[in-house]
Amino acid sequence: MKLLEGDRALVTGTGNGIGKGIARALEQEGAQVLRADLSGSDVDCDLSTAAGARSLAEEAIRRLGTVSIFVHSASPRRQEDQTVLNATEAQWREMLAVNLDAAFILTQALGHHMKDNDIKGRMLLLTSLHAESPRNIPHYSAAKAAETMLVKELARGLGPHGIRVNAIAPGAIPGGGFQAPPGMVEKIPLRRFGTPADVAAMAVAVLSERFGAYVTGATLVVDGGIALYNWIEA
Repeated sequence: MKLLEGDRALVTGTGNGIGKGIARALEQEGAQVLRADLSGSDVDCDLSTAAGARSLAEEAIRRLGTVSIFVHSASPRRQEDQTVLNATEAQWREMLAVNLDAAFILTQALGHHMKDNDIKGRMLLLTSLHAESPRNIPHYSAAKAAETMLVKELARGLGPHGIRVNAIAPGAIPGGGFQAPPGMVEKIPLRRFGTPADVAAMAVAVLSERFGAYVTGATLVVDGGIALYNWIEA
């Protein structure tokens, strides 16, 4: 039997990159997947508003009937020039709204759904190495740090109901919002950049009961070892 046979999953940020890779991997392991993004997915939604996040939770339950897996990968595209002195208030608000506010609204709504329907649910948030290592992109790092603590709070609060909540912190995965600078690959111990498939494989493992049944409140680092060095300053 496939690892996620019979599961029904909502995945955000599926337009490209990591979110797209995770959605594909979940389907390959037997899950029915509802993809959500700004456009071009099964559900078009704007997660920069609370109304958009609430509507997505309702739509996912309506379309899938039950939701046993939730993956939050959506995030505004960050730019390297959005530094402490240059990031605007609008950029700050959007980054925290999509990453943190939407994560809270969706996990709370789906947490109630899972609890009320006695679903052994699993949730996964995509965070970042920059939750602990600043890189002068303040809105992104702050949002990911807050998401990391949200995962711990969710795991503690939902665990007694049989619901597991974890995070994945990817390393250097070119594409999407990240463009690798020259020479960066030499700073990665495994000497290659990561791929969405690398992250998706870990997502499948921790979301499955076969491999992840006793894992909750954890941030799993998938980075080829780059966090072993102060690679920003090197």
